[in-house]
Formats: sequence, C-alpha cells, structure tokens
Amino acid sequence: MMMRPASVLAGIVLLAAWLGAALVVGAVVAPAAFAVLPSRTLAGALVGRVLPVLFWAGIVVGLVVTATTWGLPSRGWRIGAALVLALACAVAQFVIGPRIERIRVLIGGPIDALDPASPVRQACGRLHGMSVACLGLAGLAAMLALALRSLPTAGRTRPGAYATRLLPVVPTAPPYPRIS
Repeated sequence: MMMRPASVLAGIVLLAAWLGAALVVGAVVAPAAFAVLPSRTLAGALVGRVLPVLFWAGIVVGLVVTATTWGLPSRGWRIGAALVLALACAVAQFVIGPRIERIRVLIGGPIDALDPASPVRQACGRLHGMSVACLGLAGLAAMLALALRSLPTAGRTRPGAYATRLLPVVPTAPPYPRIS
C-alpha cells in the first residue's frame, strides 16, 4: 500500500469537512430556519450570518488545497477544481453578499412587505439565486477536488496515463516489401 504525503491527506480532510459543512447548511440549516422561525426576515438573517463563515472557509480551503497540490504530478484538474471552489466562494462573499446587504438597507424593512412585482424584490431574488448557484458550484468543485485528490498520483505524469497502460500492446507488422 502506497503512503500518501501528509499534505494530500490534509487536503482530503479539509475538502471533506468543508463539503460536509456546506451540505449541512444548504440541506438542513437553511430549510429548517425558514420552516421554524416566525418570519422569513429572521430566517434570512440567520442564514445570512452562517453563509459568510462558510464562504470564508471555502476560500481558505480552496487556496490551501491549491498550494498543497502545486508539487503533485498531474495537478491541472486538481488545482482547477480547488480554485473554482475558492473563486465561487469569493464571488458569493465579496460580490453578491454586499449587493444583497445594500438592498436590505435600501428596503429598510422586511422584503416580504414589498410587492412581488417590485423591481427591488426581483433583484433581491436574482441575487439570492446567484448566491445559491455559487454555493452549488463551490460544492461541485469541492466534490471534484476531493475525488481527484483521493486518486493515486504516483507514476501518473500526464492525463490519460492510466488508460494507455490498460490498452493491449499490439505489435506492428514490418512494412511490406515494395514491389516495383
């Protein structure tokens, strides 16, 4: 059995922990908050306090995994997936989150009080959808990074190296003599 470097194992643990936290927030905390709390405003405030922690953690995990992957063979997809995790979390935290907050300040009250046809309420809905999409993209990237990080790296120097080893070796026939 081949031993893995500590940095590879640390990356696996970090990715699995972040992915677990993202699943708990997205599948348990957010739906429970909106189901149990007396208003959507309170539920949104609760989830709005949890998501920045998750996004910051995703940025850190993505960058740490990228840094610890840099010296590994066949690192292209591994680094790409980790960077997508970090980038999706950064967009949600630094671009979408502040815009949602500006809309909340502009409204000055619960968003549910606005008419559903209101452009401000529709903008908030679009931003919410973009935030959910960023979290989903980050989750998919973390799953890919985790799967790729779990694959063995020894001896694999280029993409497709495993597939070429599995193909049978076919001897080539000598060229036929030329007939003039």
